[in-house]
Amino acid sequence: MPSSPRPLRKLGFLTIGLFDEADPRRGHESTLEIIELGERLGFDSAWLRHRHLQYGISSPVAVMAAASQRTSRIELGTAVIPLGWENPLRLAEDLATVDILSGGRINPGVSVGPPMHFDEVKGALYPDTADAEDFSYERVRRLLDFVRGKPASDFSGVQGFEVFSDRVQPHSPGLGRRLWYGGGSLSSARWAGEHGMNFLTSSVVKAEGAEGPYDFAQSQLAHIRAFRAAHPDGADARVSQGLVVIPTDSASPEQRAKYEEYAAKRTPRTTSPQGPARLMFAPDIVGTSQEIAERLHAHAAFREVDEVAFALPFTFEHEDYVQILTDMATKLGPTLGWRPGA
Repeated sequence: MPSSPRPLRKLGFLTIGLFDEADPRRGHESTLEIIELGERLGFDSAWLRHRHLQYGISSPVAVMAAASQRTSRIELGTAVIPLGWENPLRLAEDLATVDILSGGRINPGVSVGPPMHFDEVKGALYPDTADAEDFSYERVRRLLDFVRGKPASDFSGVQGFEVFSDRVQPHSPGLGRRLWYGGGSLSSARWAGEHGMNFLTSSVVKAEGAEGPYDFAQSQLAHIRAFRAAHPDGADARVSQGLVVIPTDSASPEQRAKYEEYAAKRTPRTTSPQGPARLMFAPDIVGTSQEIAERLHAHAAFREVDEVAFALPFTFEHEDYVQILTDMATKLGPTLGWRPGA
């Protein structure tokens, strides 16, 4: 039987941080201003989507570092860093450094698998080791170990005037509990639970099973329950849902029309599994906060969570994001039972 909707405890948002190739600073500055606005509105978290060789945030750790110096309370996350592009040891150092600088507000989300367009990029990324690289869950486990303080070297002590540690420095003690896995399958949900991670579930999941009918909400619900069944914290294990949600309470007629057109263009992909990976996409939800709340309360997976990071649409203008975030914090969040952070 489906559970009753829980009051929303944590409200976050996710941005891709698009920019103009000819003026990249303006786009990055817009992203930082949106994060600052999120803190003023009381959001609990702001998340950065990761994009390589595109006109979006390619270095979310650097952007989080900048945001950490312009905010004081809001948590900063990544959704997600694809570890196929990363050296886990070096990434662990960067994440710990930014977590220390932020006062313990970083929530790194990661995923595994070969880099997108790997055949085209492997010569630049791994010119000598492409065939030997391991893009499995083992790459996540290495990151977990380094962040959680397990040895990264067989040597520690003093050599000349220098002091060496056998574990990643700086060490941020709470960071290991704030690592998230971004997963869209039952296997990834179980793996994240077994390894004590938190779980990010988005507007994309894999269709599992040879035959339909396929239901996005029920598939996502199965992933959440599989994750918690495998996690040491059980029902208290943290899950954040990341649907695309666009409230229109204070939107102008022109903005409403743009939002509805955006969602309509993306709706056909939600009717059946897409591509060789058989991905299922959730419909974007556009409407007043009351209309959105009704749809979310009818969503089987939403009823299982009390944290969200609603995804901002990719291609809107800065003023559109201001309107959407303001409505989320002042209208939609309270309708879902959320209260802004202080």
